[in-house]
Amino acid sequence: MQTEPERRGHPLYEFALTAMLMFAVVTVIRWVLDPGSPLALANVHLALLLVGALAGALVFGLFRSPWGRRSGAHMNPAITLALWLLRAFPGRGVAAYVVAQLCGSVAGTALARLAWGPAVGRVGYGAAAAAPSWNGWAVFAAEGGCLVVVTLMIGFFLVHPAHARWFPWALAVLICAIIAVLGPLSGGAANPARQFGPALMSGTTAGLWIYVVAPALGAALGAAAHHLILRGGARHRAEA
Repeated sequence: MQTEPERRGHPLYEFALTAMLMFAVVTVIRWVLDPGSPLALANVHLALLLVGALAGALVFGLFRSPWGRRSGAHMNPAITLALWLLRAFPGRGVAAYVVAQLCGSVAGTALARLAWGPAVGRVGYGAAAAAPSWNGWAVFAAEGGCLVVVTLMIGFFLVHPAHARWFPWALAVLICAIIAVLGPLSGGAANPARQFGPALMSGTTAGLWIYVVAPALGAALGAAAHHLILRGGARHRAEA
């Protein structure tokens, strides 16, 4: 991830990368979760494992792409916020990145609708949905907790740049795990942009605030924990 503070950033690349990600995610959901699809999987857990694996692989590929190398391939407003709070991304670039990612989410979802027609509507435009047994606060905690973990992982690689080559792999595996494990429970979005376009286009915006606010709060808490860990480590070394 290109996280140097001196980088100006490229919001247009973020728009394009997020649009590609959303088009792919909605497309996969359309084919494996639509009951009318010849590729539909009856086992929702298996279907979401496949969605997670493909999403993780795609994020890995987009991260390593030329555009991803130029923009940093955040594709997630909460990650942009986390990088800023981790002092690895300039604050002046946050708003432009977030707007680009949210617009890219709408564009990618709309493109999937144009490509696959009404079938996309039958799967709610790919919008994440919580299990009926999960209330709003449980979903909030799960979606926010995901970003705490993601932010701490990013912080680890920022502090240990010698291991940076493993970051794309770790991120891909983590994305796969979040979707596979939390997909049937909280929805497993862990990304405001992941939910924004599908929720708007499907009209299921009642709980959208949870999928926007929870990851942002999780990013802030993760960054705070990261700085607390660093200060504790520095104090321990000073006392040794």
